[in-house]
Amino acid sequence: MKRTLAFGGVIATAGLLAAGLSAPASAAGDVVGTPLAATGVAGKNIAALWLAEGAANLIAATPYDVETKVVAKHISTGGPAADSKPGVVPAIGDEKKSTAKSKNINLPKTSGKVFFADGFKLVDVPGKEYKKVVAVNPHWCSATSIQASYKNLVATAGSCVYDTVSNKSTLNYWIFVPGYYQGKTPWGVYVGKQAFTHYDFDVYEDGDRDYAFVTVYNGLKLPHGGFADVKKVSDLGGFAEIDKATWDKYEPYLKYSANGKYYVWKFVDAGRLGDNVGGQGLAYNQKVGKPVFVFGYPSGSHPDGNYAYSGKTLKWSYGKTFAAQAPAIKGEELLGVKSSFTGEGALGSSWLVGYKNTRRLGYLNGVTIGVSDTDGNNRYDTSVSPYFDGETYGVYKAAANLWSGSIA
Repeated sequence: MKRTLAFGGVIATAGLLAAGLSAPASAAGDVVGTPLAATGVAGKNIAALWLAEGAANLIAATPYDVETKVVAKHISTGGPAADSKPGVVPAIGDEKKSTAKSKNINLPKTSGKVFFADGFKLVDVPGKEYKKVVAVNPHWCSATSIQASYKNLVATAGSCVYDTVSNKSTLNYWIFVPGYYQGKTPWGVYVGKQAFTHYDFDVYEDGDRDYAFVTVYNGLKLPHGGFADVKKVSDLGGFAEIDKATWDKYEPYLKYSANGKYYVWKFVDAGRLGDNVGGQGLAYNQKVGKPVFVFGYPSGSHPDGNYAYSGKTLKWSYGKTFAAQAPAIKGEELLGVKSSFTGEGALGSSWLVGYKNTRRLGYLNGVTIGVSDTDGNNRYDTSVSPYFDGETYGVYKAAANLWSGSIA
């Protein structure tokens, strides 16, 4: 038998999980499009990192906390100026229905977490033939599925896609898990294909443009409910026998051979994101003062030490937007909303206007990029978002009509 290293049911080598970028970032006007993962094996490598060992790396991930604690101030008069007429993009399945508002606390299936990591390492497993893969600095943000022609689009904060710490372009091993709940992936994981951000955010880290739209491949699930807990590579479940010519095209960590036969790991295609969980609409150039629901996965404590949220389950808050500023993150035309969400994990939370009780759909009108304690009582009381205007719509439109397809 020809052996390689295995982790929790997937084969691995030192070359594991190469991001496989197919092209450098490109800009068209104010829009920057950056590839996240090539199709095929490269995408499977990324999914395998997060699904291995009973999704251990998902569970071990910590909230991304880059510049989320800000000093924000309420602007009592005026507000962001619309650069064109107000507009909306209907939610998936709601294209021809009314836009009536309803106040509700039902949680949307569209919300979830995005995960990313700096790299990986292989760790010995006592008494077993294989090594498991452990993500290096795994982090997560909040995000949501949003309307798109091919039902394959995710919206989140730009900080959850573009690496503002190292300025090395996008964050690595990027996936979206809709409906994340205590380590569960009910609709599979969706590997990011291409990220779209605003030029001013990528170049100047402008808080007024801190949003991103990411196309994702069809979801991936594991056969037989998960990776096998085995001692030998030959005992691994979830592999399919293929011909030698096809086998040669796969990387070593997704295949093995034994007794003259050739096997590769077989992921299950979970289908398109929007078909599985729906997708929120988009609203831009809206009047300040509208009520919004904020959905996300806040975690961590308030400044006074009160640990209010675990980040393991989806939470919500509700309030009316107001004009705000946060100079520390170069945010001069922001929206604010009263919210007790703590900064850790809340980054990328979706702000939905016109949210419907029965259908759990509305219009994305913001994403959390920071939280603030505005009254000085050591409790976060405000979340802030970029104001969604015509330039936001331009970035969205660049992503909304691009096909992704399946990598299973």
